Amino acid sequence: MATTNLSDYDKTTIPNAKNLRFGIVVSEWNENITEGLFNGAKDTLMENGVSESNIIRWDVPGSYELIFGCKKMLQTQKVDAVIAIGTVIQGETKHFDFVCDAVSQGIKDLNLQYDIPTIFCVLTDNTMQQSIDRSGGKLGNKGCECAVAAIKMAVLG
Repeated sequence: MATTNLSDYDKTTIPNAKNLRFGIVVSEWNENITEGLFNGAKDTLMENGVSESNIIRWDVPGSYELIFGCKKMLQTQKVDAVIAIGTVIQGETKHFDFVCDAVSQGIKDLNLQYDIPTIFCVLTDNTMQQSIDRSGGKLGNKGCECAVAAIKMAVLG
């Protein structure tokens, strides 16, 4: 469990992102959570010099579809990094396990297939409250943390 604010970071350690382009693929499932993550990521990118016109957003139905959405973005858009935003919340069936495993493995595979980083911003929480706390609530915003990671990874290339 996270015990620090996910939105805290030292801006002096972030590379210049002014001329970078980012793709963000957002799951529509649990929209109240994914919108918070998207806003955290977008705000952080813009706070670090990325113009709004250099942020491309695509929506997909659910977290499972993030893999295909990210792949198509990598294939068709000139971006320096992609952020995959979703949330999967534990339920009463094994569906949670299958989706979490497939999405994490799929995003890992994209990082091996392409020379453009895909950042994993998928909450895999036990409860809705845990997701709320990590998408702009009392623990900050994982979207912010992932935007920082995207900037740092984009400049590696």
